Parts: sequence; structure tokens; C-alpha cells
Amino acid sequence: MARKRERGFPDEPEPLPVPVADNHTHLESIAGVLPDDVPAPSVAEHVARAAVAGVDRIVQVGCDLPSARWTDALLRSGEHPAIVGAVAIHPNEAVLHADAHDVGPDGQTYEREPHHHVPLDEAIAEIAGIARANPGVRAIGETGLDHFRTGDRGAAVQRESFRAHLAVARELDLPVQIHDRDAHAQVIDVLLADGAPARTVFHCFSGDVQMAELAAEHGWYLSFAGPVTYRANQHLRDALRAVPLEQVLVETDAPYLTPHPFRGRPNAPYVVAHTVRALAEVLERPLDQVCATLSTTSDEVYGPW
Repeated sequence: MARKRERGFPDEPEPLPVPVADNHTHLESIAGVLPDDVPAPSVAEHVARAAVAGVDRIVQVGCDLPSARWTDALLRSGEHPAIVGAVAIHPNEAVLHADAHDVGPDGQTYEREPHHHVPLDEAIAEIAGIARANPGVRAIGETGLDHFRTGDRGAAVQRESFRAHLAVARELDLPVQIHDRDAHAQVIDVLLADGAPARTVFHCFSGDVQMAELAAEHGWYLSFAGPVTYRANQHLRDALRAVPLEQVLVETDAPYLTPHPFRGRPNAPYVVAHTVRALAEVLERPLDQVCATLSTTSDEVYGPW
């Protein structure tokens, strides 16, 4: 008899010996990927479950106008001191705001929603206003380039949006979280040409050893998510080994990119504990040492919670 595939959240991990931060998560999106028979946790429940696993800090990322506004309101409520925020217009969102969507390499087209009718420059200005006015916003992101889901028209829009976000991050002295999909060389070109913010983070790093070494030379941070645990991604494990641990961060990108052996199930901040253990195994370093370094680096990048 075929084994029934699990559809709910992954198993509870053993608590980490030193608490760490989930450097990138989308709390507002988790409910949308759950099966009908799996109840959606509240923000408070996510925070509590993460704390039990040894994940005591969370960076909530709002990367379109609705989720950026949601993040702003969540932080202003003051109800969850474990959460800080990042806001931006995602590169694929930028294309839709500019009405420059064309069929990309993945062969899909994307429909505009009501919030996409806000012109791109106005949308970025709103993001900058949120970041400027809310001390709980600790980063600009995710922004960058995504050549998997756009053609030439969209790529040009993404580049200008990326540059505008970098300018906001430099102006406000905030870290930037970079979305880089099928655009490694182009992202690096923009960073070097325009000037990277003092704290630059490659969200869900997807490059190879050469790219990791270049990033490390420039003092940029690499954030590893569930894909570092996937069997096919030896290049990510090699990249992890190639950089100083002090320039490594860890994230879930929940509800996406759940680590092995739970791939395909919904992700949540507590699950980052599984990925941390995988990082320690790849690096062949004591788990408590890895946790302590990840924790210190998170505070150095985003400030104290």
C-alpha cells in the first residue's frame, strides 16, 4: 500500500542549544498554502512554536504593497517583540506595477491585481515611507532581479526598481535583502556599479562557490534556506563551506522551501532549527558554536530585537 503523503507542518525539532533568528519569513502567506484540514496558526502561535524550537527572533518580510502594509501594522501593534520587519517591492511585483509584464523563460503570464495599478515609483515611495517611519523595519527587502519569470521588458524594470531600493537602503542605513533568481551576474553588476549597502544579504543564496567567495570578499552575507539540504544542491553546500561562518545567516522563506525530509510541506519559522542542524553537519562544526555565531551575526545585521 502506498504511503499517504504528509501535508501538514513538519515534525517538531529538538530545541537548539543556543537560540537563533529566522532571518526571512512571510508569516502572512503561511495560511494560504495549508490544506483545508490544517488550521492556520496565529502570529502569536508561530512565535511561541518557534521559541520552543530555539528560534527566538524572526524577520517578517513584506514584499508587495499589501504585505508591506500588513507588516507595518504588525510591528506597530507592539504585540510581538520577537519580530522585526523588512519591506520592499519584489522584482516580479515591480514588473506588474510598471505594466511591463511579458512572458518570461518559465512560459507564464501574470495577471495584475488592484494594488498593481499604483505606479511603481509611488509604490517604492510608500515602501520608503514605511521604512522611514517605523523603527521596527530593520531591512529593505526582498528586492533584486528575477530573470526566471520575466523577459526583456520586465528585466529592465526590475533593474531600475532594484537600484531604487538600494538607494533607499543606503539613505536609511538599513540592510538590504536580495532576491536573486537566474540573475547572479546582473545582481552583482548592479551592486558594484551603484554601491552595495553596508549590510547586504543574499536571501536564499543560490549561487556557487565562486559567487560565494566574491560575496565574502565584499563583506556581503549569505542566507541559507531549505534548498541547502536538498540532495541535488551540492553546490550550495560547497558554497557554505567556502565562506566564513560569520557571514552566514539562516532562514525559512516560509511558507516555501521547506528543508529535507519535509520538502513539499508548509514551512514556518520553527522549522529553521532543522536547517541549522544541517548547516552544522555540512560544516562539521559543533551545533552550539554554529548557533551562537548565527545569533551574533543576526544582531549585527539587523540590530538588537
